Amino acid sequence: MIGDADLKEIKPNLPACLASSEHVQNGVPIPKSLRVQTFSPDEWEGFVEEWATSLENSYATVRRLAGSGDLGVDIAGFCTNDGFNGNWDNYQCKRYDHPLYPSDVWIEIGKIIYYSHIGEYIPPRKHYFVCPKGIGTSLEQLLNKPDELKNKAAENWEKHCQTAITLTTEVILSGDFEAFFDSFDFKVFSSKSIVELINEHSKTSFHAVRFGGGLPPRPIPSMPPETPAPLESRYIRQILDAYGDHLGVKLTDATSLDSHSNLKRDYLRQRERFYHAEALRNFARDTVPEGTFDDLKNEVYYGVVDICEGKHTDGFERMRETVAQAAQVAVTSNPLTSSIRTQDKQGICHQLANDDRLTWVFGYE
Repeated sequence: MIGDADLKEIKPNLPACLASSEHVQNGVPIPKSLRVQTFSPDEWEGFVEEWATSLENSYATVRRLAGSGDLGVDIAGFCTNDGFNGNWDNYQCKRYDHPLYPSDVWIEIGKIIYYSHIGEYIPPRKHYFVCPKGIGTSLEQLLNKPDELKNKAAENWEKHCQTAITLTTEVILSGDFEAFFDSFDFKVFSSKSIVELINEHSKTSFHAVRFGGGLPPRPIPSMPPETPAPLESRYIRQILDAYGDHLGVKLTDATSLDSHSNLKRDYLRQRERFYHAEALRNFARDTVPEGTFDDLKNEVYYGVVDICEGKHTDGFERMRETVAQAAQVAVTSNPLTSSIRTQDKQGICHQLANDDRLTWVFGYE
């Protein structure tokens, strides 16, 4: 019979952090390393593709090989433009419902050695095993002891590799191939933890959308240089045309504004707005998926185009009213929303003018 001594008061552990409104709405955040373990096959595939873009700064090229004829190569990072004939690294990203065991990798090790032997590629500089559940202790210990890893691979060759590497040929560990196996440097085989992958993934433009948590702080936009850059030529020409339409003269360049202080101040503000938008474009390139900023441009375009193409007394008024309307455009659905400033939306008008999607004075060339 259960007695009082077998019972204890219910006392949940105190939370590790103070509760917030976000916790009440969404629950306690799941650590990213645990979330990756719940990924479906398609989600894992997508995550790996996204993560691979983080390697592009470390290699001349990065490529993904797929299909049954992958020759043991999953993601290849090529150190030179010579592809498999130069130094390269291989990343084998396996999805299992358990940490990687030695029995999971003998075939992969066998493929790398066999296809190196027959000349499909030179041996990789490094071969990393990656799994969402991590690397099991027994495998990690072997990866840290290359000689023992080689001995175990030889012991398991007949069972796991001899008839599994290729469907057309038995790969027997003997003769020239055995000599190649014995001389193969097993130090190339290593691993990457899922934490390492997540940290590298955090440097890609996919991380915020994949895991949430908001965008990083946005750098302060640079001020426009005194001499306009070549990329400014079209929208500045449009601005000068708008001022000229207002004044009833043809303005050849910005120095013509020196005698019109109000227009000169407006000109400087418009250039600042353009540089704000360019800074947001660059920020978007590094923090959100490709196309996000273009979607924002389209939202601003459709928010202002009716004003732009309406009736106005001159091009200056058309530009001013269009830019003012841009500040009112709501862009709450765009992933960049938390980082968008009023000047960005106004500056996008000048990016659109650069693209000739908005025109301040019709009939000017």
